[in-house]
Amino acid sequence: MTLDHKKLAVIHIVKRELDLSDDDYRDILERETGVRSAKDLDEKGFRRLMRAFAASGYYRINKHGLTLRQKMYIGHLADDLGWDEEHLKNFLNKYYHKQEIERLTKGEASKVIESLKNILKRE
Repeated sequence: MTLDHKKLAVIHIVKRELDLSDDDYRDILERETGVRSAKDLDEKGFRRLMRAFAASGYYRINKHGLTLRQKMYIGHLADDLGWDEEHLKNFLNKYYHKQEIERLTKGEASKVIESLKNILKRE
C-alpha cells in the first residue's frame, strides 16, 4: 500500500528544509528503503526514512545540535502568536543574542520554545 498525500508532503517538506539535492535525497531514500521515489514507499519505509533523517547529520540544522523539529516548532509558535519574521528575529536578538533561528544551539532552541509557549499561555 502506498503512502497518503500528507506523508508524501512531509517527506518533501523535510527534503526542502534540509536543502538536500535531488540526488542526495534519492540516494538516502534508496539506501534506507530500497526505492528511489517516495511514491513507492509503504508505511514501514516511511518510518524508516524518518528515523534515518532524525538519526543522521542531515536532521541537524547546525553544528550546535539544533534540530529541524525545533526550528519548525519555533516557527509554528511564532505564527500562533501572530508574529512576522521580523518580530521573531527581534525577540531572538533581544533575549538570546542571535539573529536567526538557525544560529541557536539545541539548548537555546528549547528555551525559546518554552518562552514562546509561556507567552502564548498569557495571551
